[in-house]
Amino acid sequence: MSQAGNAARCAYVVGTFDTKAAELHYVSDLIRAAGVPTVRVDVGTRSAASDVEVTAQAVAGCHPRGAAEVLRCTDRGEAVTAMTVALKAFIASRRDVAAVIGLGGSGGTAIIAPAMRALPLGVPKLMVSTLASGNTAPYVDVSDIMMLFPVTDIAGLNRLSRQVLGNAAHAIAGMVLRSPPTVADLRPALGVTMFGVTTPCVQAVTAALVDDFDCQVFHATGVGGRAMEALVDADLLRGIVDITTTEAADYLCGGVCSAGSERFDAIVRSGLPWVGSCGALDMVNFWALETVPERYRARLLHSHNANVTLMRTTAEELRLVGRWIANKLNASPGPIRWLLPEGGLSAIDAPGQVFFDPEADAALFAAIEDSFVTSDRHQLIRVPHHINDPAFAQIVVEHVREVVPADPQAHAGR
Repeated sequence: MSQAGNAARCAYVVGTFDTKAAELHYVSDLIRAAGVPTVRVDVGTRSAASDVEVTAQAVAGCHPRGAAEVLRCTDRGEAVTAMTVALKAFIASRRDVAAVIGLGGSGGTAIIAPAMRALPLGVPKLMVSTLASGNTAPYVDVSDIMMLFPVTDIAGLNRLSRQVLGNAAHAIAGMVLRSPPTVADLRPALGVTMFGVTTPCVQAVTAALVDDFDCQVFHATGVGGRAMEALVDADLLRGIVDITTTEAADYLCGGVCSAGSERFDAIVRSGLPWVGSCGALDMVNFWALETVPERYRARLLHSHNANVTLMRTTAEELRLVGRWIANKLNASPGPIRWLLPEGGLSAIDAPGQVFFDPEADAALFAAIEDSFVTSDRHQLIRVPHHINDPAFAQIVVEHVREVVPADPQAHAGR
């Protein structure tokens, strides 16, 4: 997926040189000493630094409405927002980006992270940020940005900051110099969703398909589903094996592993072949027990571990979830194979297990049958096995092979 290639030669060192010049030059010098050329990029909205390869004025000039849109802003928030747009356009225009390393506080991180996210997956991205010990999701999103907490503020060099920033510099240099070789893989790529409680099924499916398909497994924690669908939009997958659709239950019931209202939309837009199931729809996810909303405290709860609490979905909730997914999939122009595991939806929805509730599962299946529009391309299949039964996995494999061509040329020009 990396587009670095032979044309990508330089590590871009990005930050506000009006406030962090010493640290940025220190990092740049170490990267160069390691054998990697650098391009120093100033994104200070009030900066006049001239000892850089790319000035703030040059970056601002990449704004769709010109440099004045950035530099005339008197409000700091507006200026940061405008520079964010300009930097993203600037980085996208470059053809020599081997890696990007950024240094920043709240403003610098807000400017630099979106430009990093716009780079192809696989291009090294390291953000040294004073926000890295908090919630990094707004900055990383579904990209492969690495964030490093500098411990001290980025406000001058000292014995600790030299060590931490030195580690960051050598890390980015090492990623450029020791990047793994690109391996040609002609197998069509499949996006596969998994949870711990559906692992046996997914492992059996991928083991059976690995000779003919590049199986890319996504942890269905909300971010995982969104990451998979980002690859769908980028035309990097040839089929979806959506074993674990639990993110829909979290979205509709207020859990913490929601992929949002747009889950399944990229799949529908693309028309990709979809083979899926109801994996882990028996649960909604919350963090530690004390974080479970008050309205759910009397429900059937199970501690998955010290930090994760699972709530069993009811028949009413499952009807809602089944209808919601069905209405999404009905709009797909591509082939759909939806397999309903009558023996249970997860490792803990099985005879003798804490979430075993055949009546609730039956309500789910009935709601799906009522809402899902079947056709030659859209099929609904009841399977008399538990989702983690090897026989269920084998049926999944058969349907994948039926709707996803193993020949990569079959999807050329899709």
